[in-house]
Amino acid sequence: MSILDKRQFFINGAWVDPIQATEFDVINPATEQSIATISMGSEADANAAVSAAKDAFPAFSRTTKQERVELLESIMVAYKKRYDEMASIITQEMGAPKVLSERAQAAVGIGHLQGFIDALKEYEFRQTTPSGDIIQREAIGVCGLITPWNWPMNQMVLKIAPALASGCTMVLKPSELTPLSAMLYAEILHEAGVPAGVFNLINGEGPVVGSALSRHPDVQMMSFTGSTRGGVAVSKDAAETVKRVALELGGKSPNIIFADSDVEKAVKRGTRHVFNNTGQSCNAPTRMLVERSAYDQAKDIAAKVAEQTEVGDPAEEGRHIGPLVSALQYERVQTLIQKGIDEGATLLAGGVGKPEGRNVGYFCKPTVFGDVNNDMTIAREEIFGPVLSIIPFDSEEEAIEIANDTPYGLAAYMDTGCEERAERVADQLRAGMVRINGSDISSGSPFGGYKMSGIGREGGHFGMDDFLEIKAISRP
Repeated sequence: MSILDKRQFFINGAWVDPIQATEFDVINPATEQSIATISMGSEADANAAVSAAKDAFPAFSRTTKQERVELLESIMVAYKKRYDEMASIITQEMGAPKVLSERAQAAVGIGHLQGFIDALKEYEFRQTTPSGDIIQREAIGVCGLITPWNWPMNQMVLKIAPALASGCTMVLKPSELTPLSAMLYAEILHEAGVPAGVFNLINGEGPVVGSALSRHPDVQMMSFTGSTRGGVAVSKDAAETVKRVALELGGKSPNIIFADSDVEKAVKRGTRHVFNNTGQSCNAPTRMLVERSAYDQAKDIAAKVAEQTEVGDPAEEGRHIGPLVSALQYERVQTLIQKGIDEGATLLAGGVGKPEGRNVGYFCKPTVFGDVNNDMTIAREEIFGPVLSIIPFDSEEEAIEIANDTPYGLAAYMDTGCEERAERVADQLRAGMVRINGSDISSGSPFGGYKMSGIGREGGHFGMDDFLEIKAISRP
């Protein structure tokens, strides 16, 4: 397979050479082989992109709502034409299995975009208060967007679409591990008719390009998805220019399973959810809290699910999971699995090392720990791998206490046969999203969390709010 040359950046409606070229290999995590060469941008490249976005802002911010609806609809048409190409690229660059890329990784590019189209059609940018004042919502300005590698299309659409819907211009810095999907999306946006300078793309490292965007005085808003550590860095860099910061960060989501639920179904679903995308999802229900009377049953079921979960080539058809995204991520997950063993958790399935027959690629064993307490490292830190920790509880009150005993608050899950309990417990969980009995949050509903899981919400009209300023106008 030939190595793709992707060393240019997309600035002001054209692919341009970097000001200072520093090459970087994009690695297929299943083969450990380079599939493309990109350039890592410099502060000068970031400045050029911001300048283009700044110049494009006055005209684009004055477009009508209907014009922006039509633009998003054009993007939808262009995206669908290149849908298969997007799914294939995500499989190659981040190791998502073919079925997952086609049915979920690429599919969210349609679902979320439609959510923003629907929200924009209904959004009121100008309202009058009972006292007669006019409340006007206006595009905030140039936005810096930083997206992660684990769900690349998901996070791009959740930032780019509301920025466009709001009338903002932007500079995107995707993860250097998964830049090819972002570069394809840049082509899609251009084909759809996004005006020159409205969308710009720079590849590079967070401490260089990301920091340059966060510190830039002409950037009015930063939207970041990634690690909590990265979010803190963006916030610190943005503080000097007092710009708005929206953050979607980590999670250590609890999954409370009460004995009055269909325990077998709940445990199977929860375990498979953790292993989905090889555990590389911020909202994965990695802490399974099980009522004591059903605890032994849950451990047996989860272990069997792990043993039956196949690990395979992401390019092949099938329901298997793929590799972790990089060598660095593989080593981090291995370290935390060993930490669980060392701290006394019972290894029920999986463990350290690669699955049998997978000597090449960053493959990891689906792993389940039992007899975990909430003070253990594997219950406190976001592992971002296919690792499940199962914790017992004796009462509803204890389940809530354990669930909330985390610095994160992104999502929470619950299975119970009692509707009143479901409502009662959901009200007490400190999380931005609560999913009951296998339900899911719809496109257009707010995605985001409490505490160290972030600031702000993404999706639908909630996601547009962060990209808008509010102006109050009085008149005699």
